[in-house]
Amino acid sequence: MDFQEFKEAIYKKKGINLSGYKEKQLKRRIESLMNTYGLKDFREFLQALLKDKAKWETFLDKVTINVSEFFRNPEIFEKLERDVLPKLVEGKRRFKIWSAACSNGAEPYSLAIIMEERFPAVQYKITATDIDENILNAAKQGVYEERLIKNVSPQRLKKYFKLEPSGLYSIAPELKKHITFKRHDLLVDRYDTDFDLIVCRNVNIYFTRETQDKIYRNMNRSLKVGGVLFVGATENIMNYRELGFDKLYHWFYIKKDHLS
Repeated sequence: MDFQEFKEAIYKKKGINLSGYKEKQLKRRIESLMNTYGLKDFREFLQALLKDKAKWETFLDKVTINVSEFFRNPEIFEKLERDVLPKLVEGKRRFKIWSAACSNGAEPYSLAIIMEERFPAVQYKITATDIDENILNAAKQGVYEERLIKNVSPQRLKKYFKLEPSGLYSIAPELKKHITFKRHDLLVDRYDTDFDLIVCRNVNIYFTRETQDKIYRNMNRSLKVGGVLFVGATENIMNYRELGFDKLYHWFYIKKDHLS
């Protein structure tokens, strides 16, 4: 079994589409994990993944890069809070957000904190999605190590977190009620619509250019006209106009009323 056959088998057996990932990076991560298990053959590795739940979960974590923290790149979140959201929320009583590839939930909870503090009169809903059901379960629990909340101000820490006897911090229930966590594969599943804001950060860098464009086009269709796409610190959409966006600020792209 070669690498292409391995990817096809993963899609057939588990419904995970690996074809859109940058091949060299993906293969390097997978072969590193195979070496950890002392496996050299893709067929043998596939059998191990299908038989052993723990190995499958580790594999999924390795492939999807579950890395996140509260207010990741705080200066960019400050831009969101200070300049983007006030214009975007103005005049709205309801506000719909999608946190795509949300990982451990730090991102949607960060967004909820901003909405609670800055726009208390607005009824907001956050859909938080990820391909990894295990990380979604952890996100629903909303319990975090101290290192993941280093960008949270003391005032917000006191208001929205509870220090547990274990030394971990649990998120306030009033934030949880605004967030719906569900599984979603950006490469396969249908996209919901009518979002005012889509946050998709630090995930598209792992995909091919063709796949990136497909995802951005789908997200454009998912946004309301005038809605905003918020991307990661290392991501830059060079061809944003042909994808239906105008550039609002660096990292922020606004949906035009028509495609180019």
